[in-house]
Amino acid sequence: MRLKEKYTKEVIPAMMKKFGYKNKMAVPKIQKVVVNTSFGRLMATQKGEGAKKIQEAILEDLSLICGQRPVLTYAKKSIAGFKIRKGQPIGAKVTLRRNKMWDFLERVINVALPRTRDFQGIPKKSIDESSNLTLAFKEQIVFPEIAPEKANLIFGFEASIVTTAKSREEAMELFKILGFPIKR
Repeated sequence: MRLKEKYTKEVIPAMMKKFGYKNKMAVPKIQKVVVNTSFGRLMATQKGEGAKKIQEAILEDLSLICGQRPVLTYAKKSIAGFKIRKGQPIGAKVTLRRNKMWDFLERVINVALPRTRDFQGIPKKSIDESSNLTLAFKEQIVFPEIAPEKANLIFGFEASIVTTAKSREEAMELFKILGFPIKR
């Protein structure tokens, strides 16, 4: 069963029963998924053409993983200690909504998390006070779209799953019913 179908057929009735919602629209839902990464240490030692190649490789891998072209994020101010100049590209992000969001979450739950090295489950502290879940991936090669043999550089990224839940307890229940492997 697809994740979106599971949400409508299983999650909504279960959440209505547990929390006593009177209306389906009151049930918490996932609004969006924001995937982001920074160029950080990879770009610090590179200049000119080398930096451009690293940037393009990261953008290409992120677009394969998400199914959508990433947007570059730029430095707002110069920081000499980090060798960053104002206006310099320092990262990339993708905001997924609707079908692409559900497809991405399905791949995270069923493929990426089980392929992660030494994965023991998602800690409860990954759900913040705003009821959003943040997952960090140390390597992009846990996703099947990236061939490990062809990946010339390994980078980490973060996926923030934004919900409409009013409390951590509601968000925890939403993620558990959806099938996220949250630690007990």
